[in-house]
Amino acid sequence: MLTVVEKVIILQNIDVFSGVESEKLAELAAIAEEVTYLKDDVVYRENEVSDSLYLVLQGEVRLHRGDQEITTAGELEAFGTWALFDTEPRVVTATAVEDSQLLRIDREDFVDLLADHVQIAQGVLKTLATRLRSLIERAS
Repeated sequence: MLTVVEKVIILQNIDVFSGVESEKLAELAAIAEEVTYLKDDVVYRENEVSDSLYLVLQGEVRLHRGDQEITTAGELEAFGTWALFDTEPRVVTATAVEDSQLLRIDREDFVDLLADHVQIAQGVLKTLATRLRSLIERAS
């Protein structure tokens, strides 16, 4: 089991939380749950309700549509990030390529946390705005 401090260090690596101060990440770390998936276990399926963000602590997770691989998430890479902000169904299936240890942040817990910690919301929104500007610049 990871300590809160270890989780904070790991969460600093997730781009959507890069604008959040370390002290505030401790609150987020407190709601992050460690989960284990064995090789070939499905983390979530395409068209399921989006409800959590995941971060790979150890192992690898394949993101795919049927047999078509979209990408893989390896150590310290996040996937399902938009589930924290959007209730639309998942667009891919996530399957463990090997035994994997993940950190899971549930959307409901995240929203409850944001209601009580405005600084976290501000940091996340700043990062999302930066990401959106970058996408617009690339499209132009």
